[in-house]
Amino acid sequence: MQSKLVNRSAFEAETAMEIRLREAYSSLEPKLKAPFPLTIPTPEEYSALNRAILYCILCETNIAAEVHIKHLHGIVTDGYEYFTALLVNVVNELYGSLVDSAKRRLIRVTHEMVNVAAVGFDGLLVALLRQIVGGDFGEENLWLSFEMVNLFSSKWECLIEEMPVVMTGALYVFLRLLADHCRVNVPNIEPLRRMEIDFCVRVLRENFSSCLMVGRDLIRLLQDLVNVPELCAVWKDLLYNPKTFKVIEFVDISQIYSTRTSKWYFLLRLTPQMESQLKFLLTHVKFGSQKRYQSWFAQKFFSVPNRSGAVVDIVRFICCSVHPSNEIIHSGIIPRWAVIGWLLKSDFQSYVAANLKLALFYDWLFFDEKMDSIMNIEPAVLLMVHSIPRYIDITHTLLEFLFMLLDNYDVERKAIVSRGISTAFQTLVRKGTIIPIAPNVKSGIPNDSLIWQLSINSYWNCG
Repeated sequence: MQSKLVNRSAFEAETAMEIRLREAYSSLEPKLKAPFPLTIPTPEEYSALNRAILYCILCETNIAAEVHIKHLHGIVTDGYEYFTALLVNVVNELYGSLVDSAKRRLIRVTHEMVNVAAVGFDGLLVALLRQIVGGDFGEENLWLSFEMVNLFSSKWECLIEEMPVVMTGALYVFLRLLADHCRVNVPNIEPLRRMEIDFCVRVLRENFSSCLMVGRDLIRLLQDLVNVPELCAVWKDLLYNPKTFKVIEFVDISQIYSTRTSKWYFLLRLTPQMESQLKFLLTHVKFGSQKRYQSWFAQKFFSVPNRSGAVVDIVRFICCSVHPSNEIIHSGIIPRWAVIGWLLKSDFQSYVAANLKLALFYDWLFFDEKMDSIMNIEPAVLLMVHSIPRYIDITHTLLEFLFMLLDNYDVERKAIVSRGISTAFQTLVRKGTIIPIAPNVKSGIPNDSLIWQLSINSYWNCG
C-alpha cells in the first residue's frame, strides 16, 4: 500500500519513525475527530496522541491539518517539547523521502512552533537548515531555501531576541548558499537570491555583536561574495569603517581573525546523511580499503553538476570537527589527510579547488596555540609530508598556495598572517606532528624534499 507520508518503492521497508507515527494514528483515530475528548491523558497516552496528531498534520488535507494544529494547542502540557522533538526526528530521518505535501505542511507547523515559542524549536530550525543541500539547484531544494530564509526574515524580532545563536547559524548557511546561487542563472532563482542578500545584510548591519561569535570563517564566506554590491559594502565597512557596526569593542577585523569558528557552524552545511557517511569513513574504514567507499560517496554527493562546491564544507568539517582519538589514529583507519588528498585530486572547477585549499589552510593564517587546536592544522601538514614520496606535485601545489596566502591574503595585516603560519609550523614540530627533514639519498627521501625543509625554515623566520 502506498504510504501517505513518504515516497517509498515497493521493495523498501517502513522506517521505525514512520511505523510509530502510523500506529499511533491507527490506535487513536476515533479521538482525532471533533468534538475532541476532554479527559486528561496519561503520559503514555499523551505521547501517542502527539504522534497521531503529527501524522494527521503531515498526511491529511491543509484544512484538516489546521484543525489538528488547534487540537495540539488544546492538549499540550509540556511546552510542545515532545512534539517538537518528533518534528526534529522526522526532519533528520525522513525529510528526503517525504511526499511534497508533507514537506509543505512540515514548514507550516514549523512556523507555528516558532509562533508559540515551543521548547526546542531552535533544534527544529537547525535540522531544516541542514537539509538545504549546497550546489543543488533542483526545484525542491531551492523551495526549501526560499521557505527557510522567508521564515527567518518573517520571524525576525522573535528569533533575534530568543535565539541569536540560531540567527548567526542562518547567516552562515545563507552566506554559503549565496556563493552558489550567485554563480548560476537558473529559472526563478533571482527572488531567492534577493531574499538571501537582504537577510544577510540585515543580520550583519543590525545584529553585528552576535555575528562576531561566528568567528574567522565569517570573513572567509564574505570574501567569496565581494561581487555582490550590498555585501561588498559590508566588507568595506569591516575593513575601513568598523564604527558603522556600533559595537564598541569591535575596532578592527583582526579581532574576528583571532576567533576560532565553532564546529557547530561547519555541521550546518552537511546533511545528516553526509555527516554519518564521513564519520563512518573516518572511524571504521581501514587505510587501503577506502576506494569503494570514496567512489560511493562521490557518486552520492558529487555526481550532480555544481554539487562539488560542497567539498569546501566537507574539508572545513574534517579539519575542524572530526578530531579522531589516539585509538583511531593508531588503528590503521584511513587518516583525515588521506581523505582530503583524495578530494584535492578530484576533478573540480578551478574556483572550487582554490576554495578547498583555503579551507584546508584557513586556521593556519591566524593560528594561536592558546586559542586554536593543533588538530585543525594537522591534516594540511600531514598531507604535504605524506605526498612527498609519490605525489610531490601536491606538496608543491599546497606550499605554493600557502606562500601565495602569506603574500596576498591581507596585505595590510601581513604580520598577523606571517605570525599565524610561523606559529603553526613551530607548534607542529614541537608537538612531534612532523619532524624536520633534509635530503638523504641513502634513506630514499627525494631531493625535492629540500623544498619542504627550506619552506619550513623560511616560515620560521617569516614573522
